[in-house]
Amino acid sequence: MSKIVILGSSNAVAHKDHENTHLVVVGRERAVLVDCPGNPLQRLERAGVDSNDVTDLIVTHFHPDHVSGAPLFLMEMWLMGRSRPLQVHGLRHTLDRFENLMSLFGWDQWPGFYPVAFQRLPAAGMTSVLDCPDFKIFSSPVQHLIPTIGLRVEFPSQKTFAYSCDTEPCQEVVRLAGGADILLHEATGDSPGHSSAAQAGDIATQAEVGRLLLVHYPNGPYRTSDLVAEAQTRYPGQVSLAEDFTTLEF
Repeated sequence: MSKIVILGSSNAVAHKDHENTHLVVVGRERAVLVDCPGNPLQRLERAGVDSNDVTDLIVTHFHPDHVSGAPLFLMEMWLMGRSRPLQVHGLRHTLDRFENLMSLFGWDQWPGFYPVAFQRLPAAGMTSVLDCPDFKIFSSPVQHLIPTIGLRVEFPSQKTFAYSCDTEPCQEVVRLAGGADILLHEATGDSPGHSSAAQAGDIATQAEVGRLLLVHYPNGPYRTSDLVAEAQTRYPGQVSLAEDFTTLEF
């Protein structure tokens, strides 16, 4: 059985109980880490996922709260003796900067480093990222401050999961999430490049999804409203907050 584990649910300002937003898609043959802030190795351990089982990393965009932990994560796996190849997927804008970041650490001089292959994705709707027996993953550009992709994951069980990533309300997410069983949508607030919980509710209604999970939301003293109630003013279905280590089974 495949599953998705939310490893972090906070917006760019993390909290002691809420790490920056990232998640892992786990199947029998592949495990796909989506974004890489903080220390994903520790989060994966808490989720019961062996880092050596991670076959792919998808980097949605090049902002610190989505990519800052990548050098540490790659280095830790090397120090732990990893030899299995890793595939890194993202837009050209993202991966060019990712490679530049790694070059600052001189990773080409790390002896015996495991193979890492970069797969640059076109900025086109419903681009195939992965197609394996566990699931199919597609990406589409969304409307953030820099080039960014949202994701759609389709499982053999006919269940579908969609993730908006950081974005203003846009038709790209409506298309990406169309008819999905679960939509994970950001709720940072109504600001450039982001969405409020009510706007996430609008998107969920337009996409006719089965359930709405809010993520990338303010935490601690910065959470000043009832986000679930706000989303429910625009979406009649089930709404909840994605918490760290929320597990969705497919």
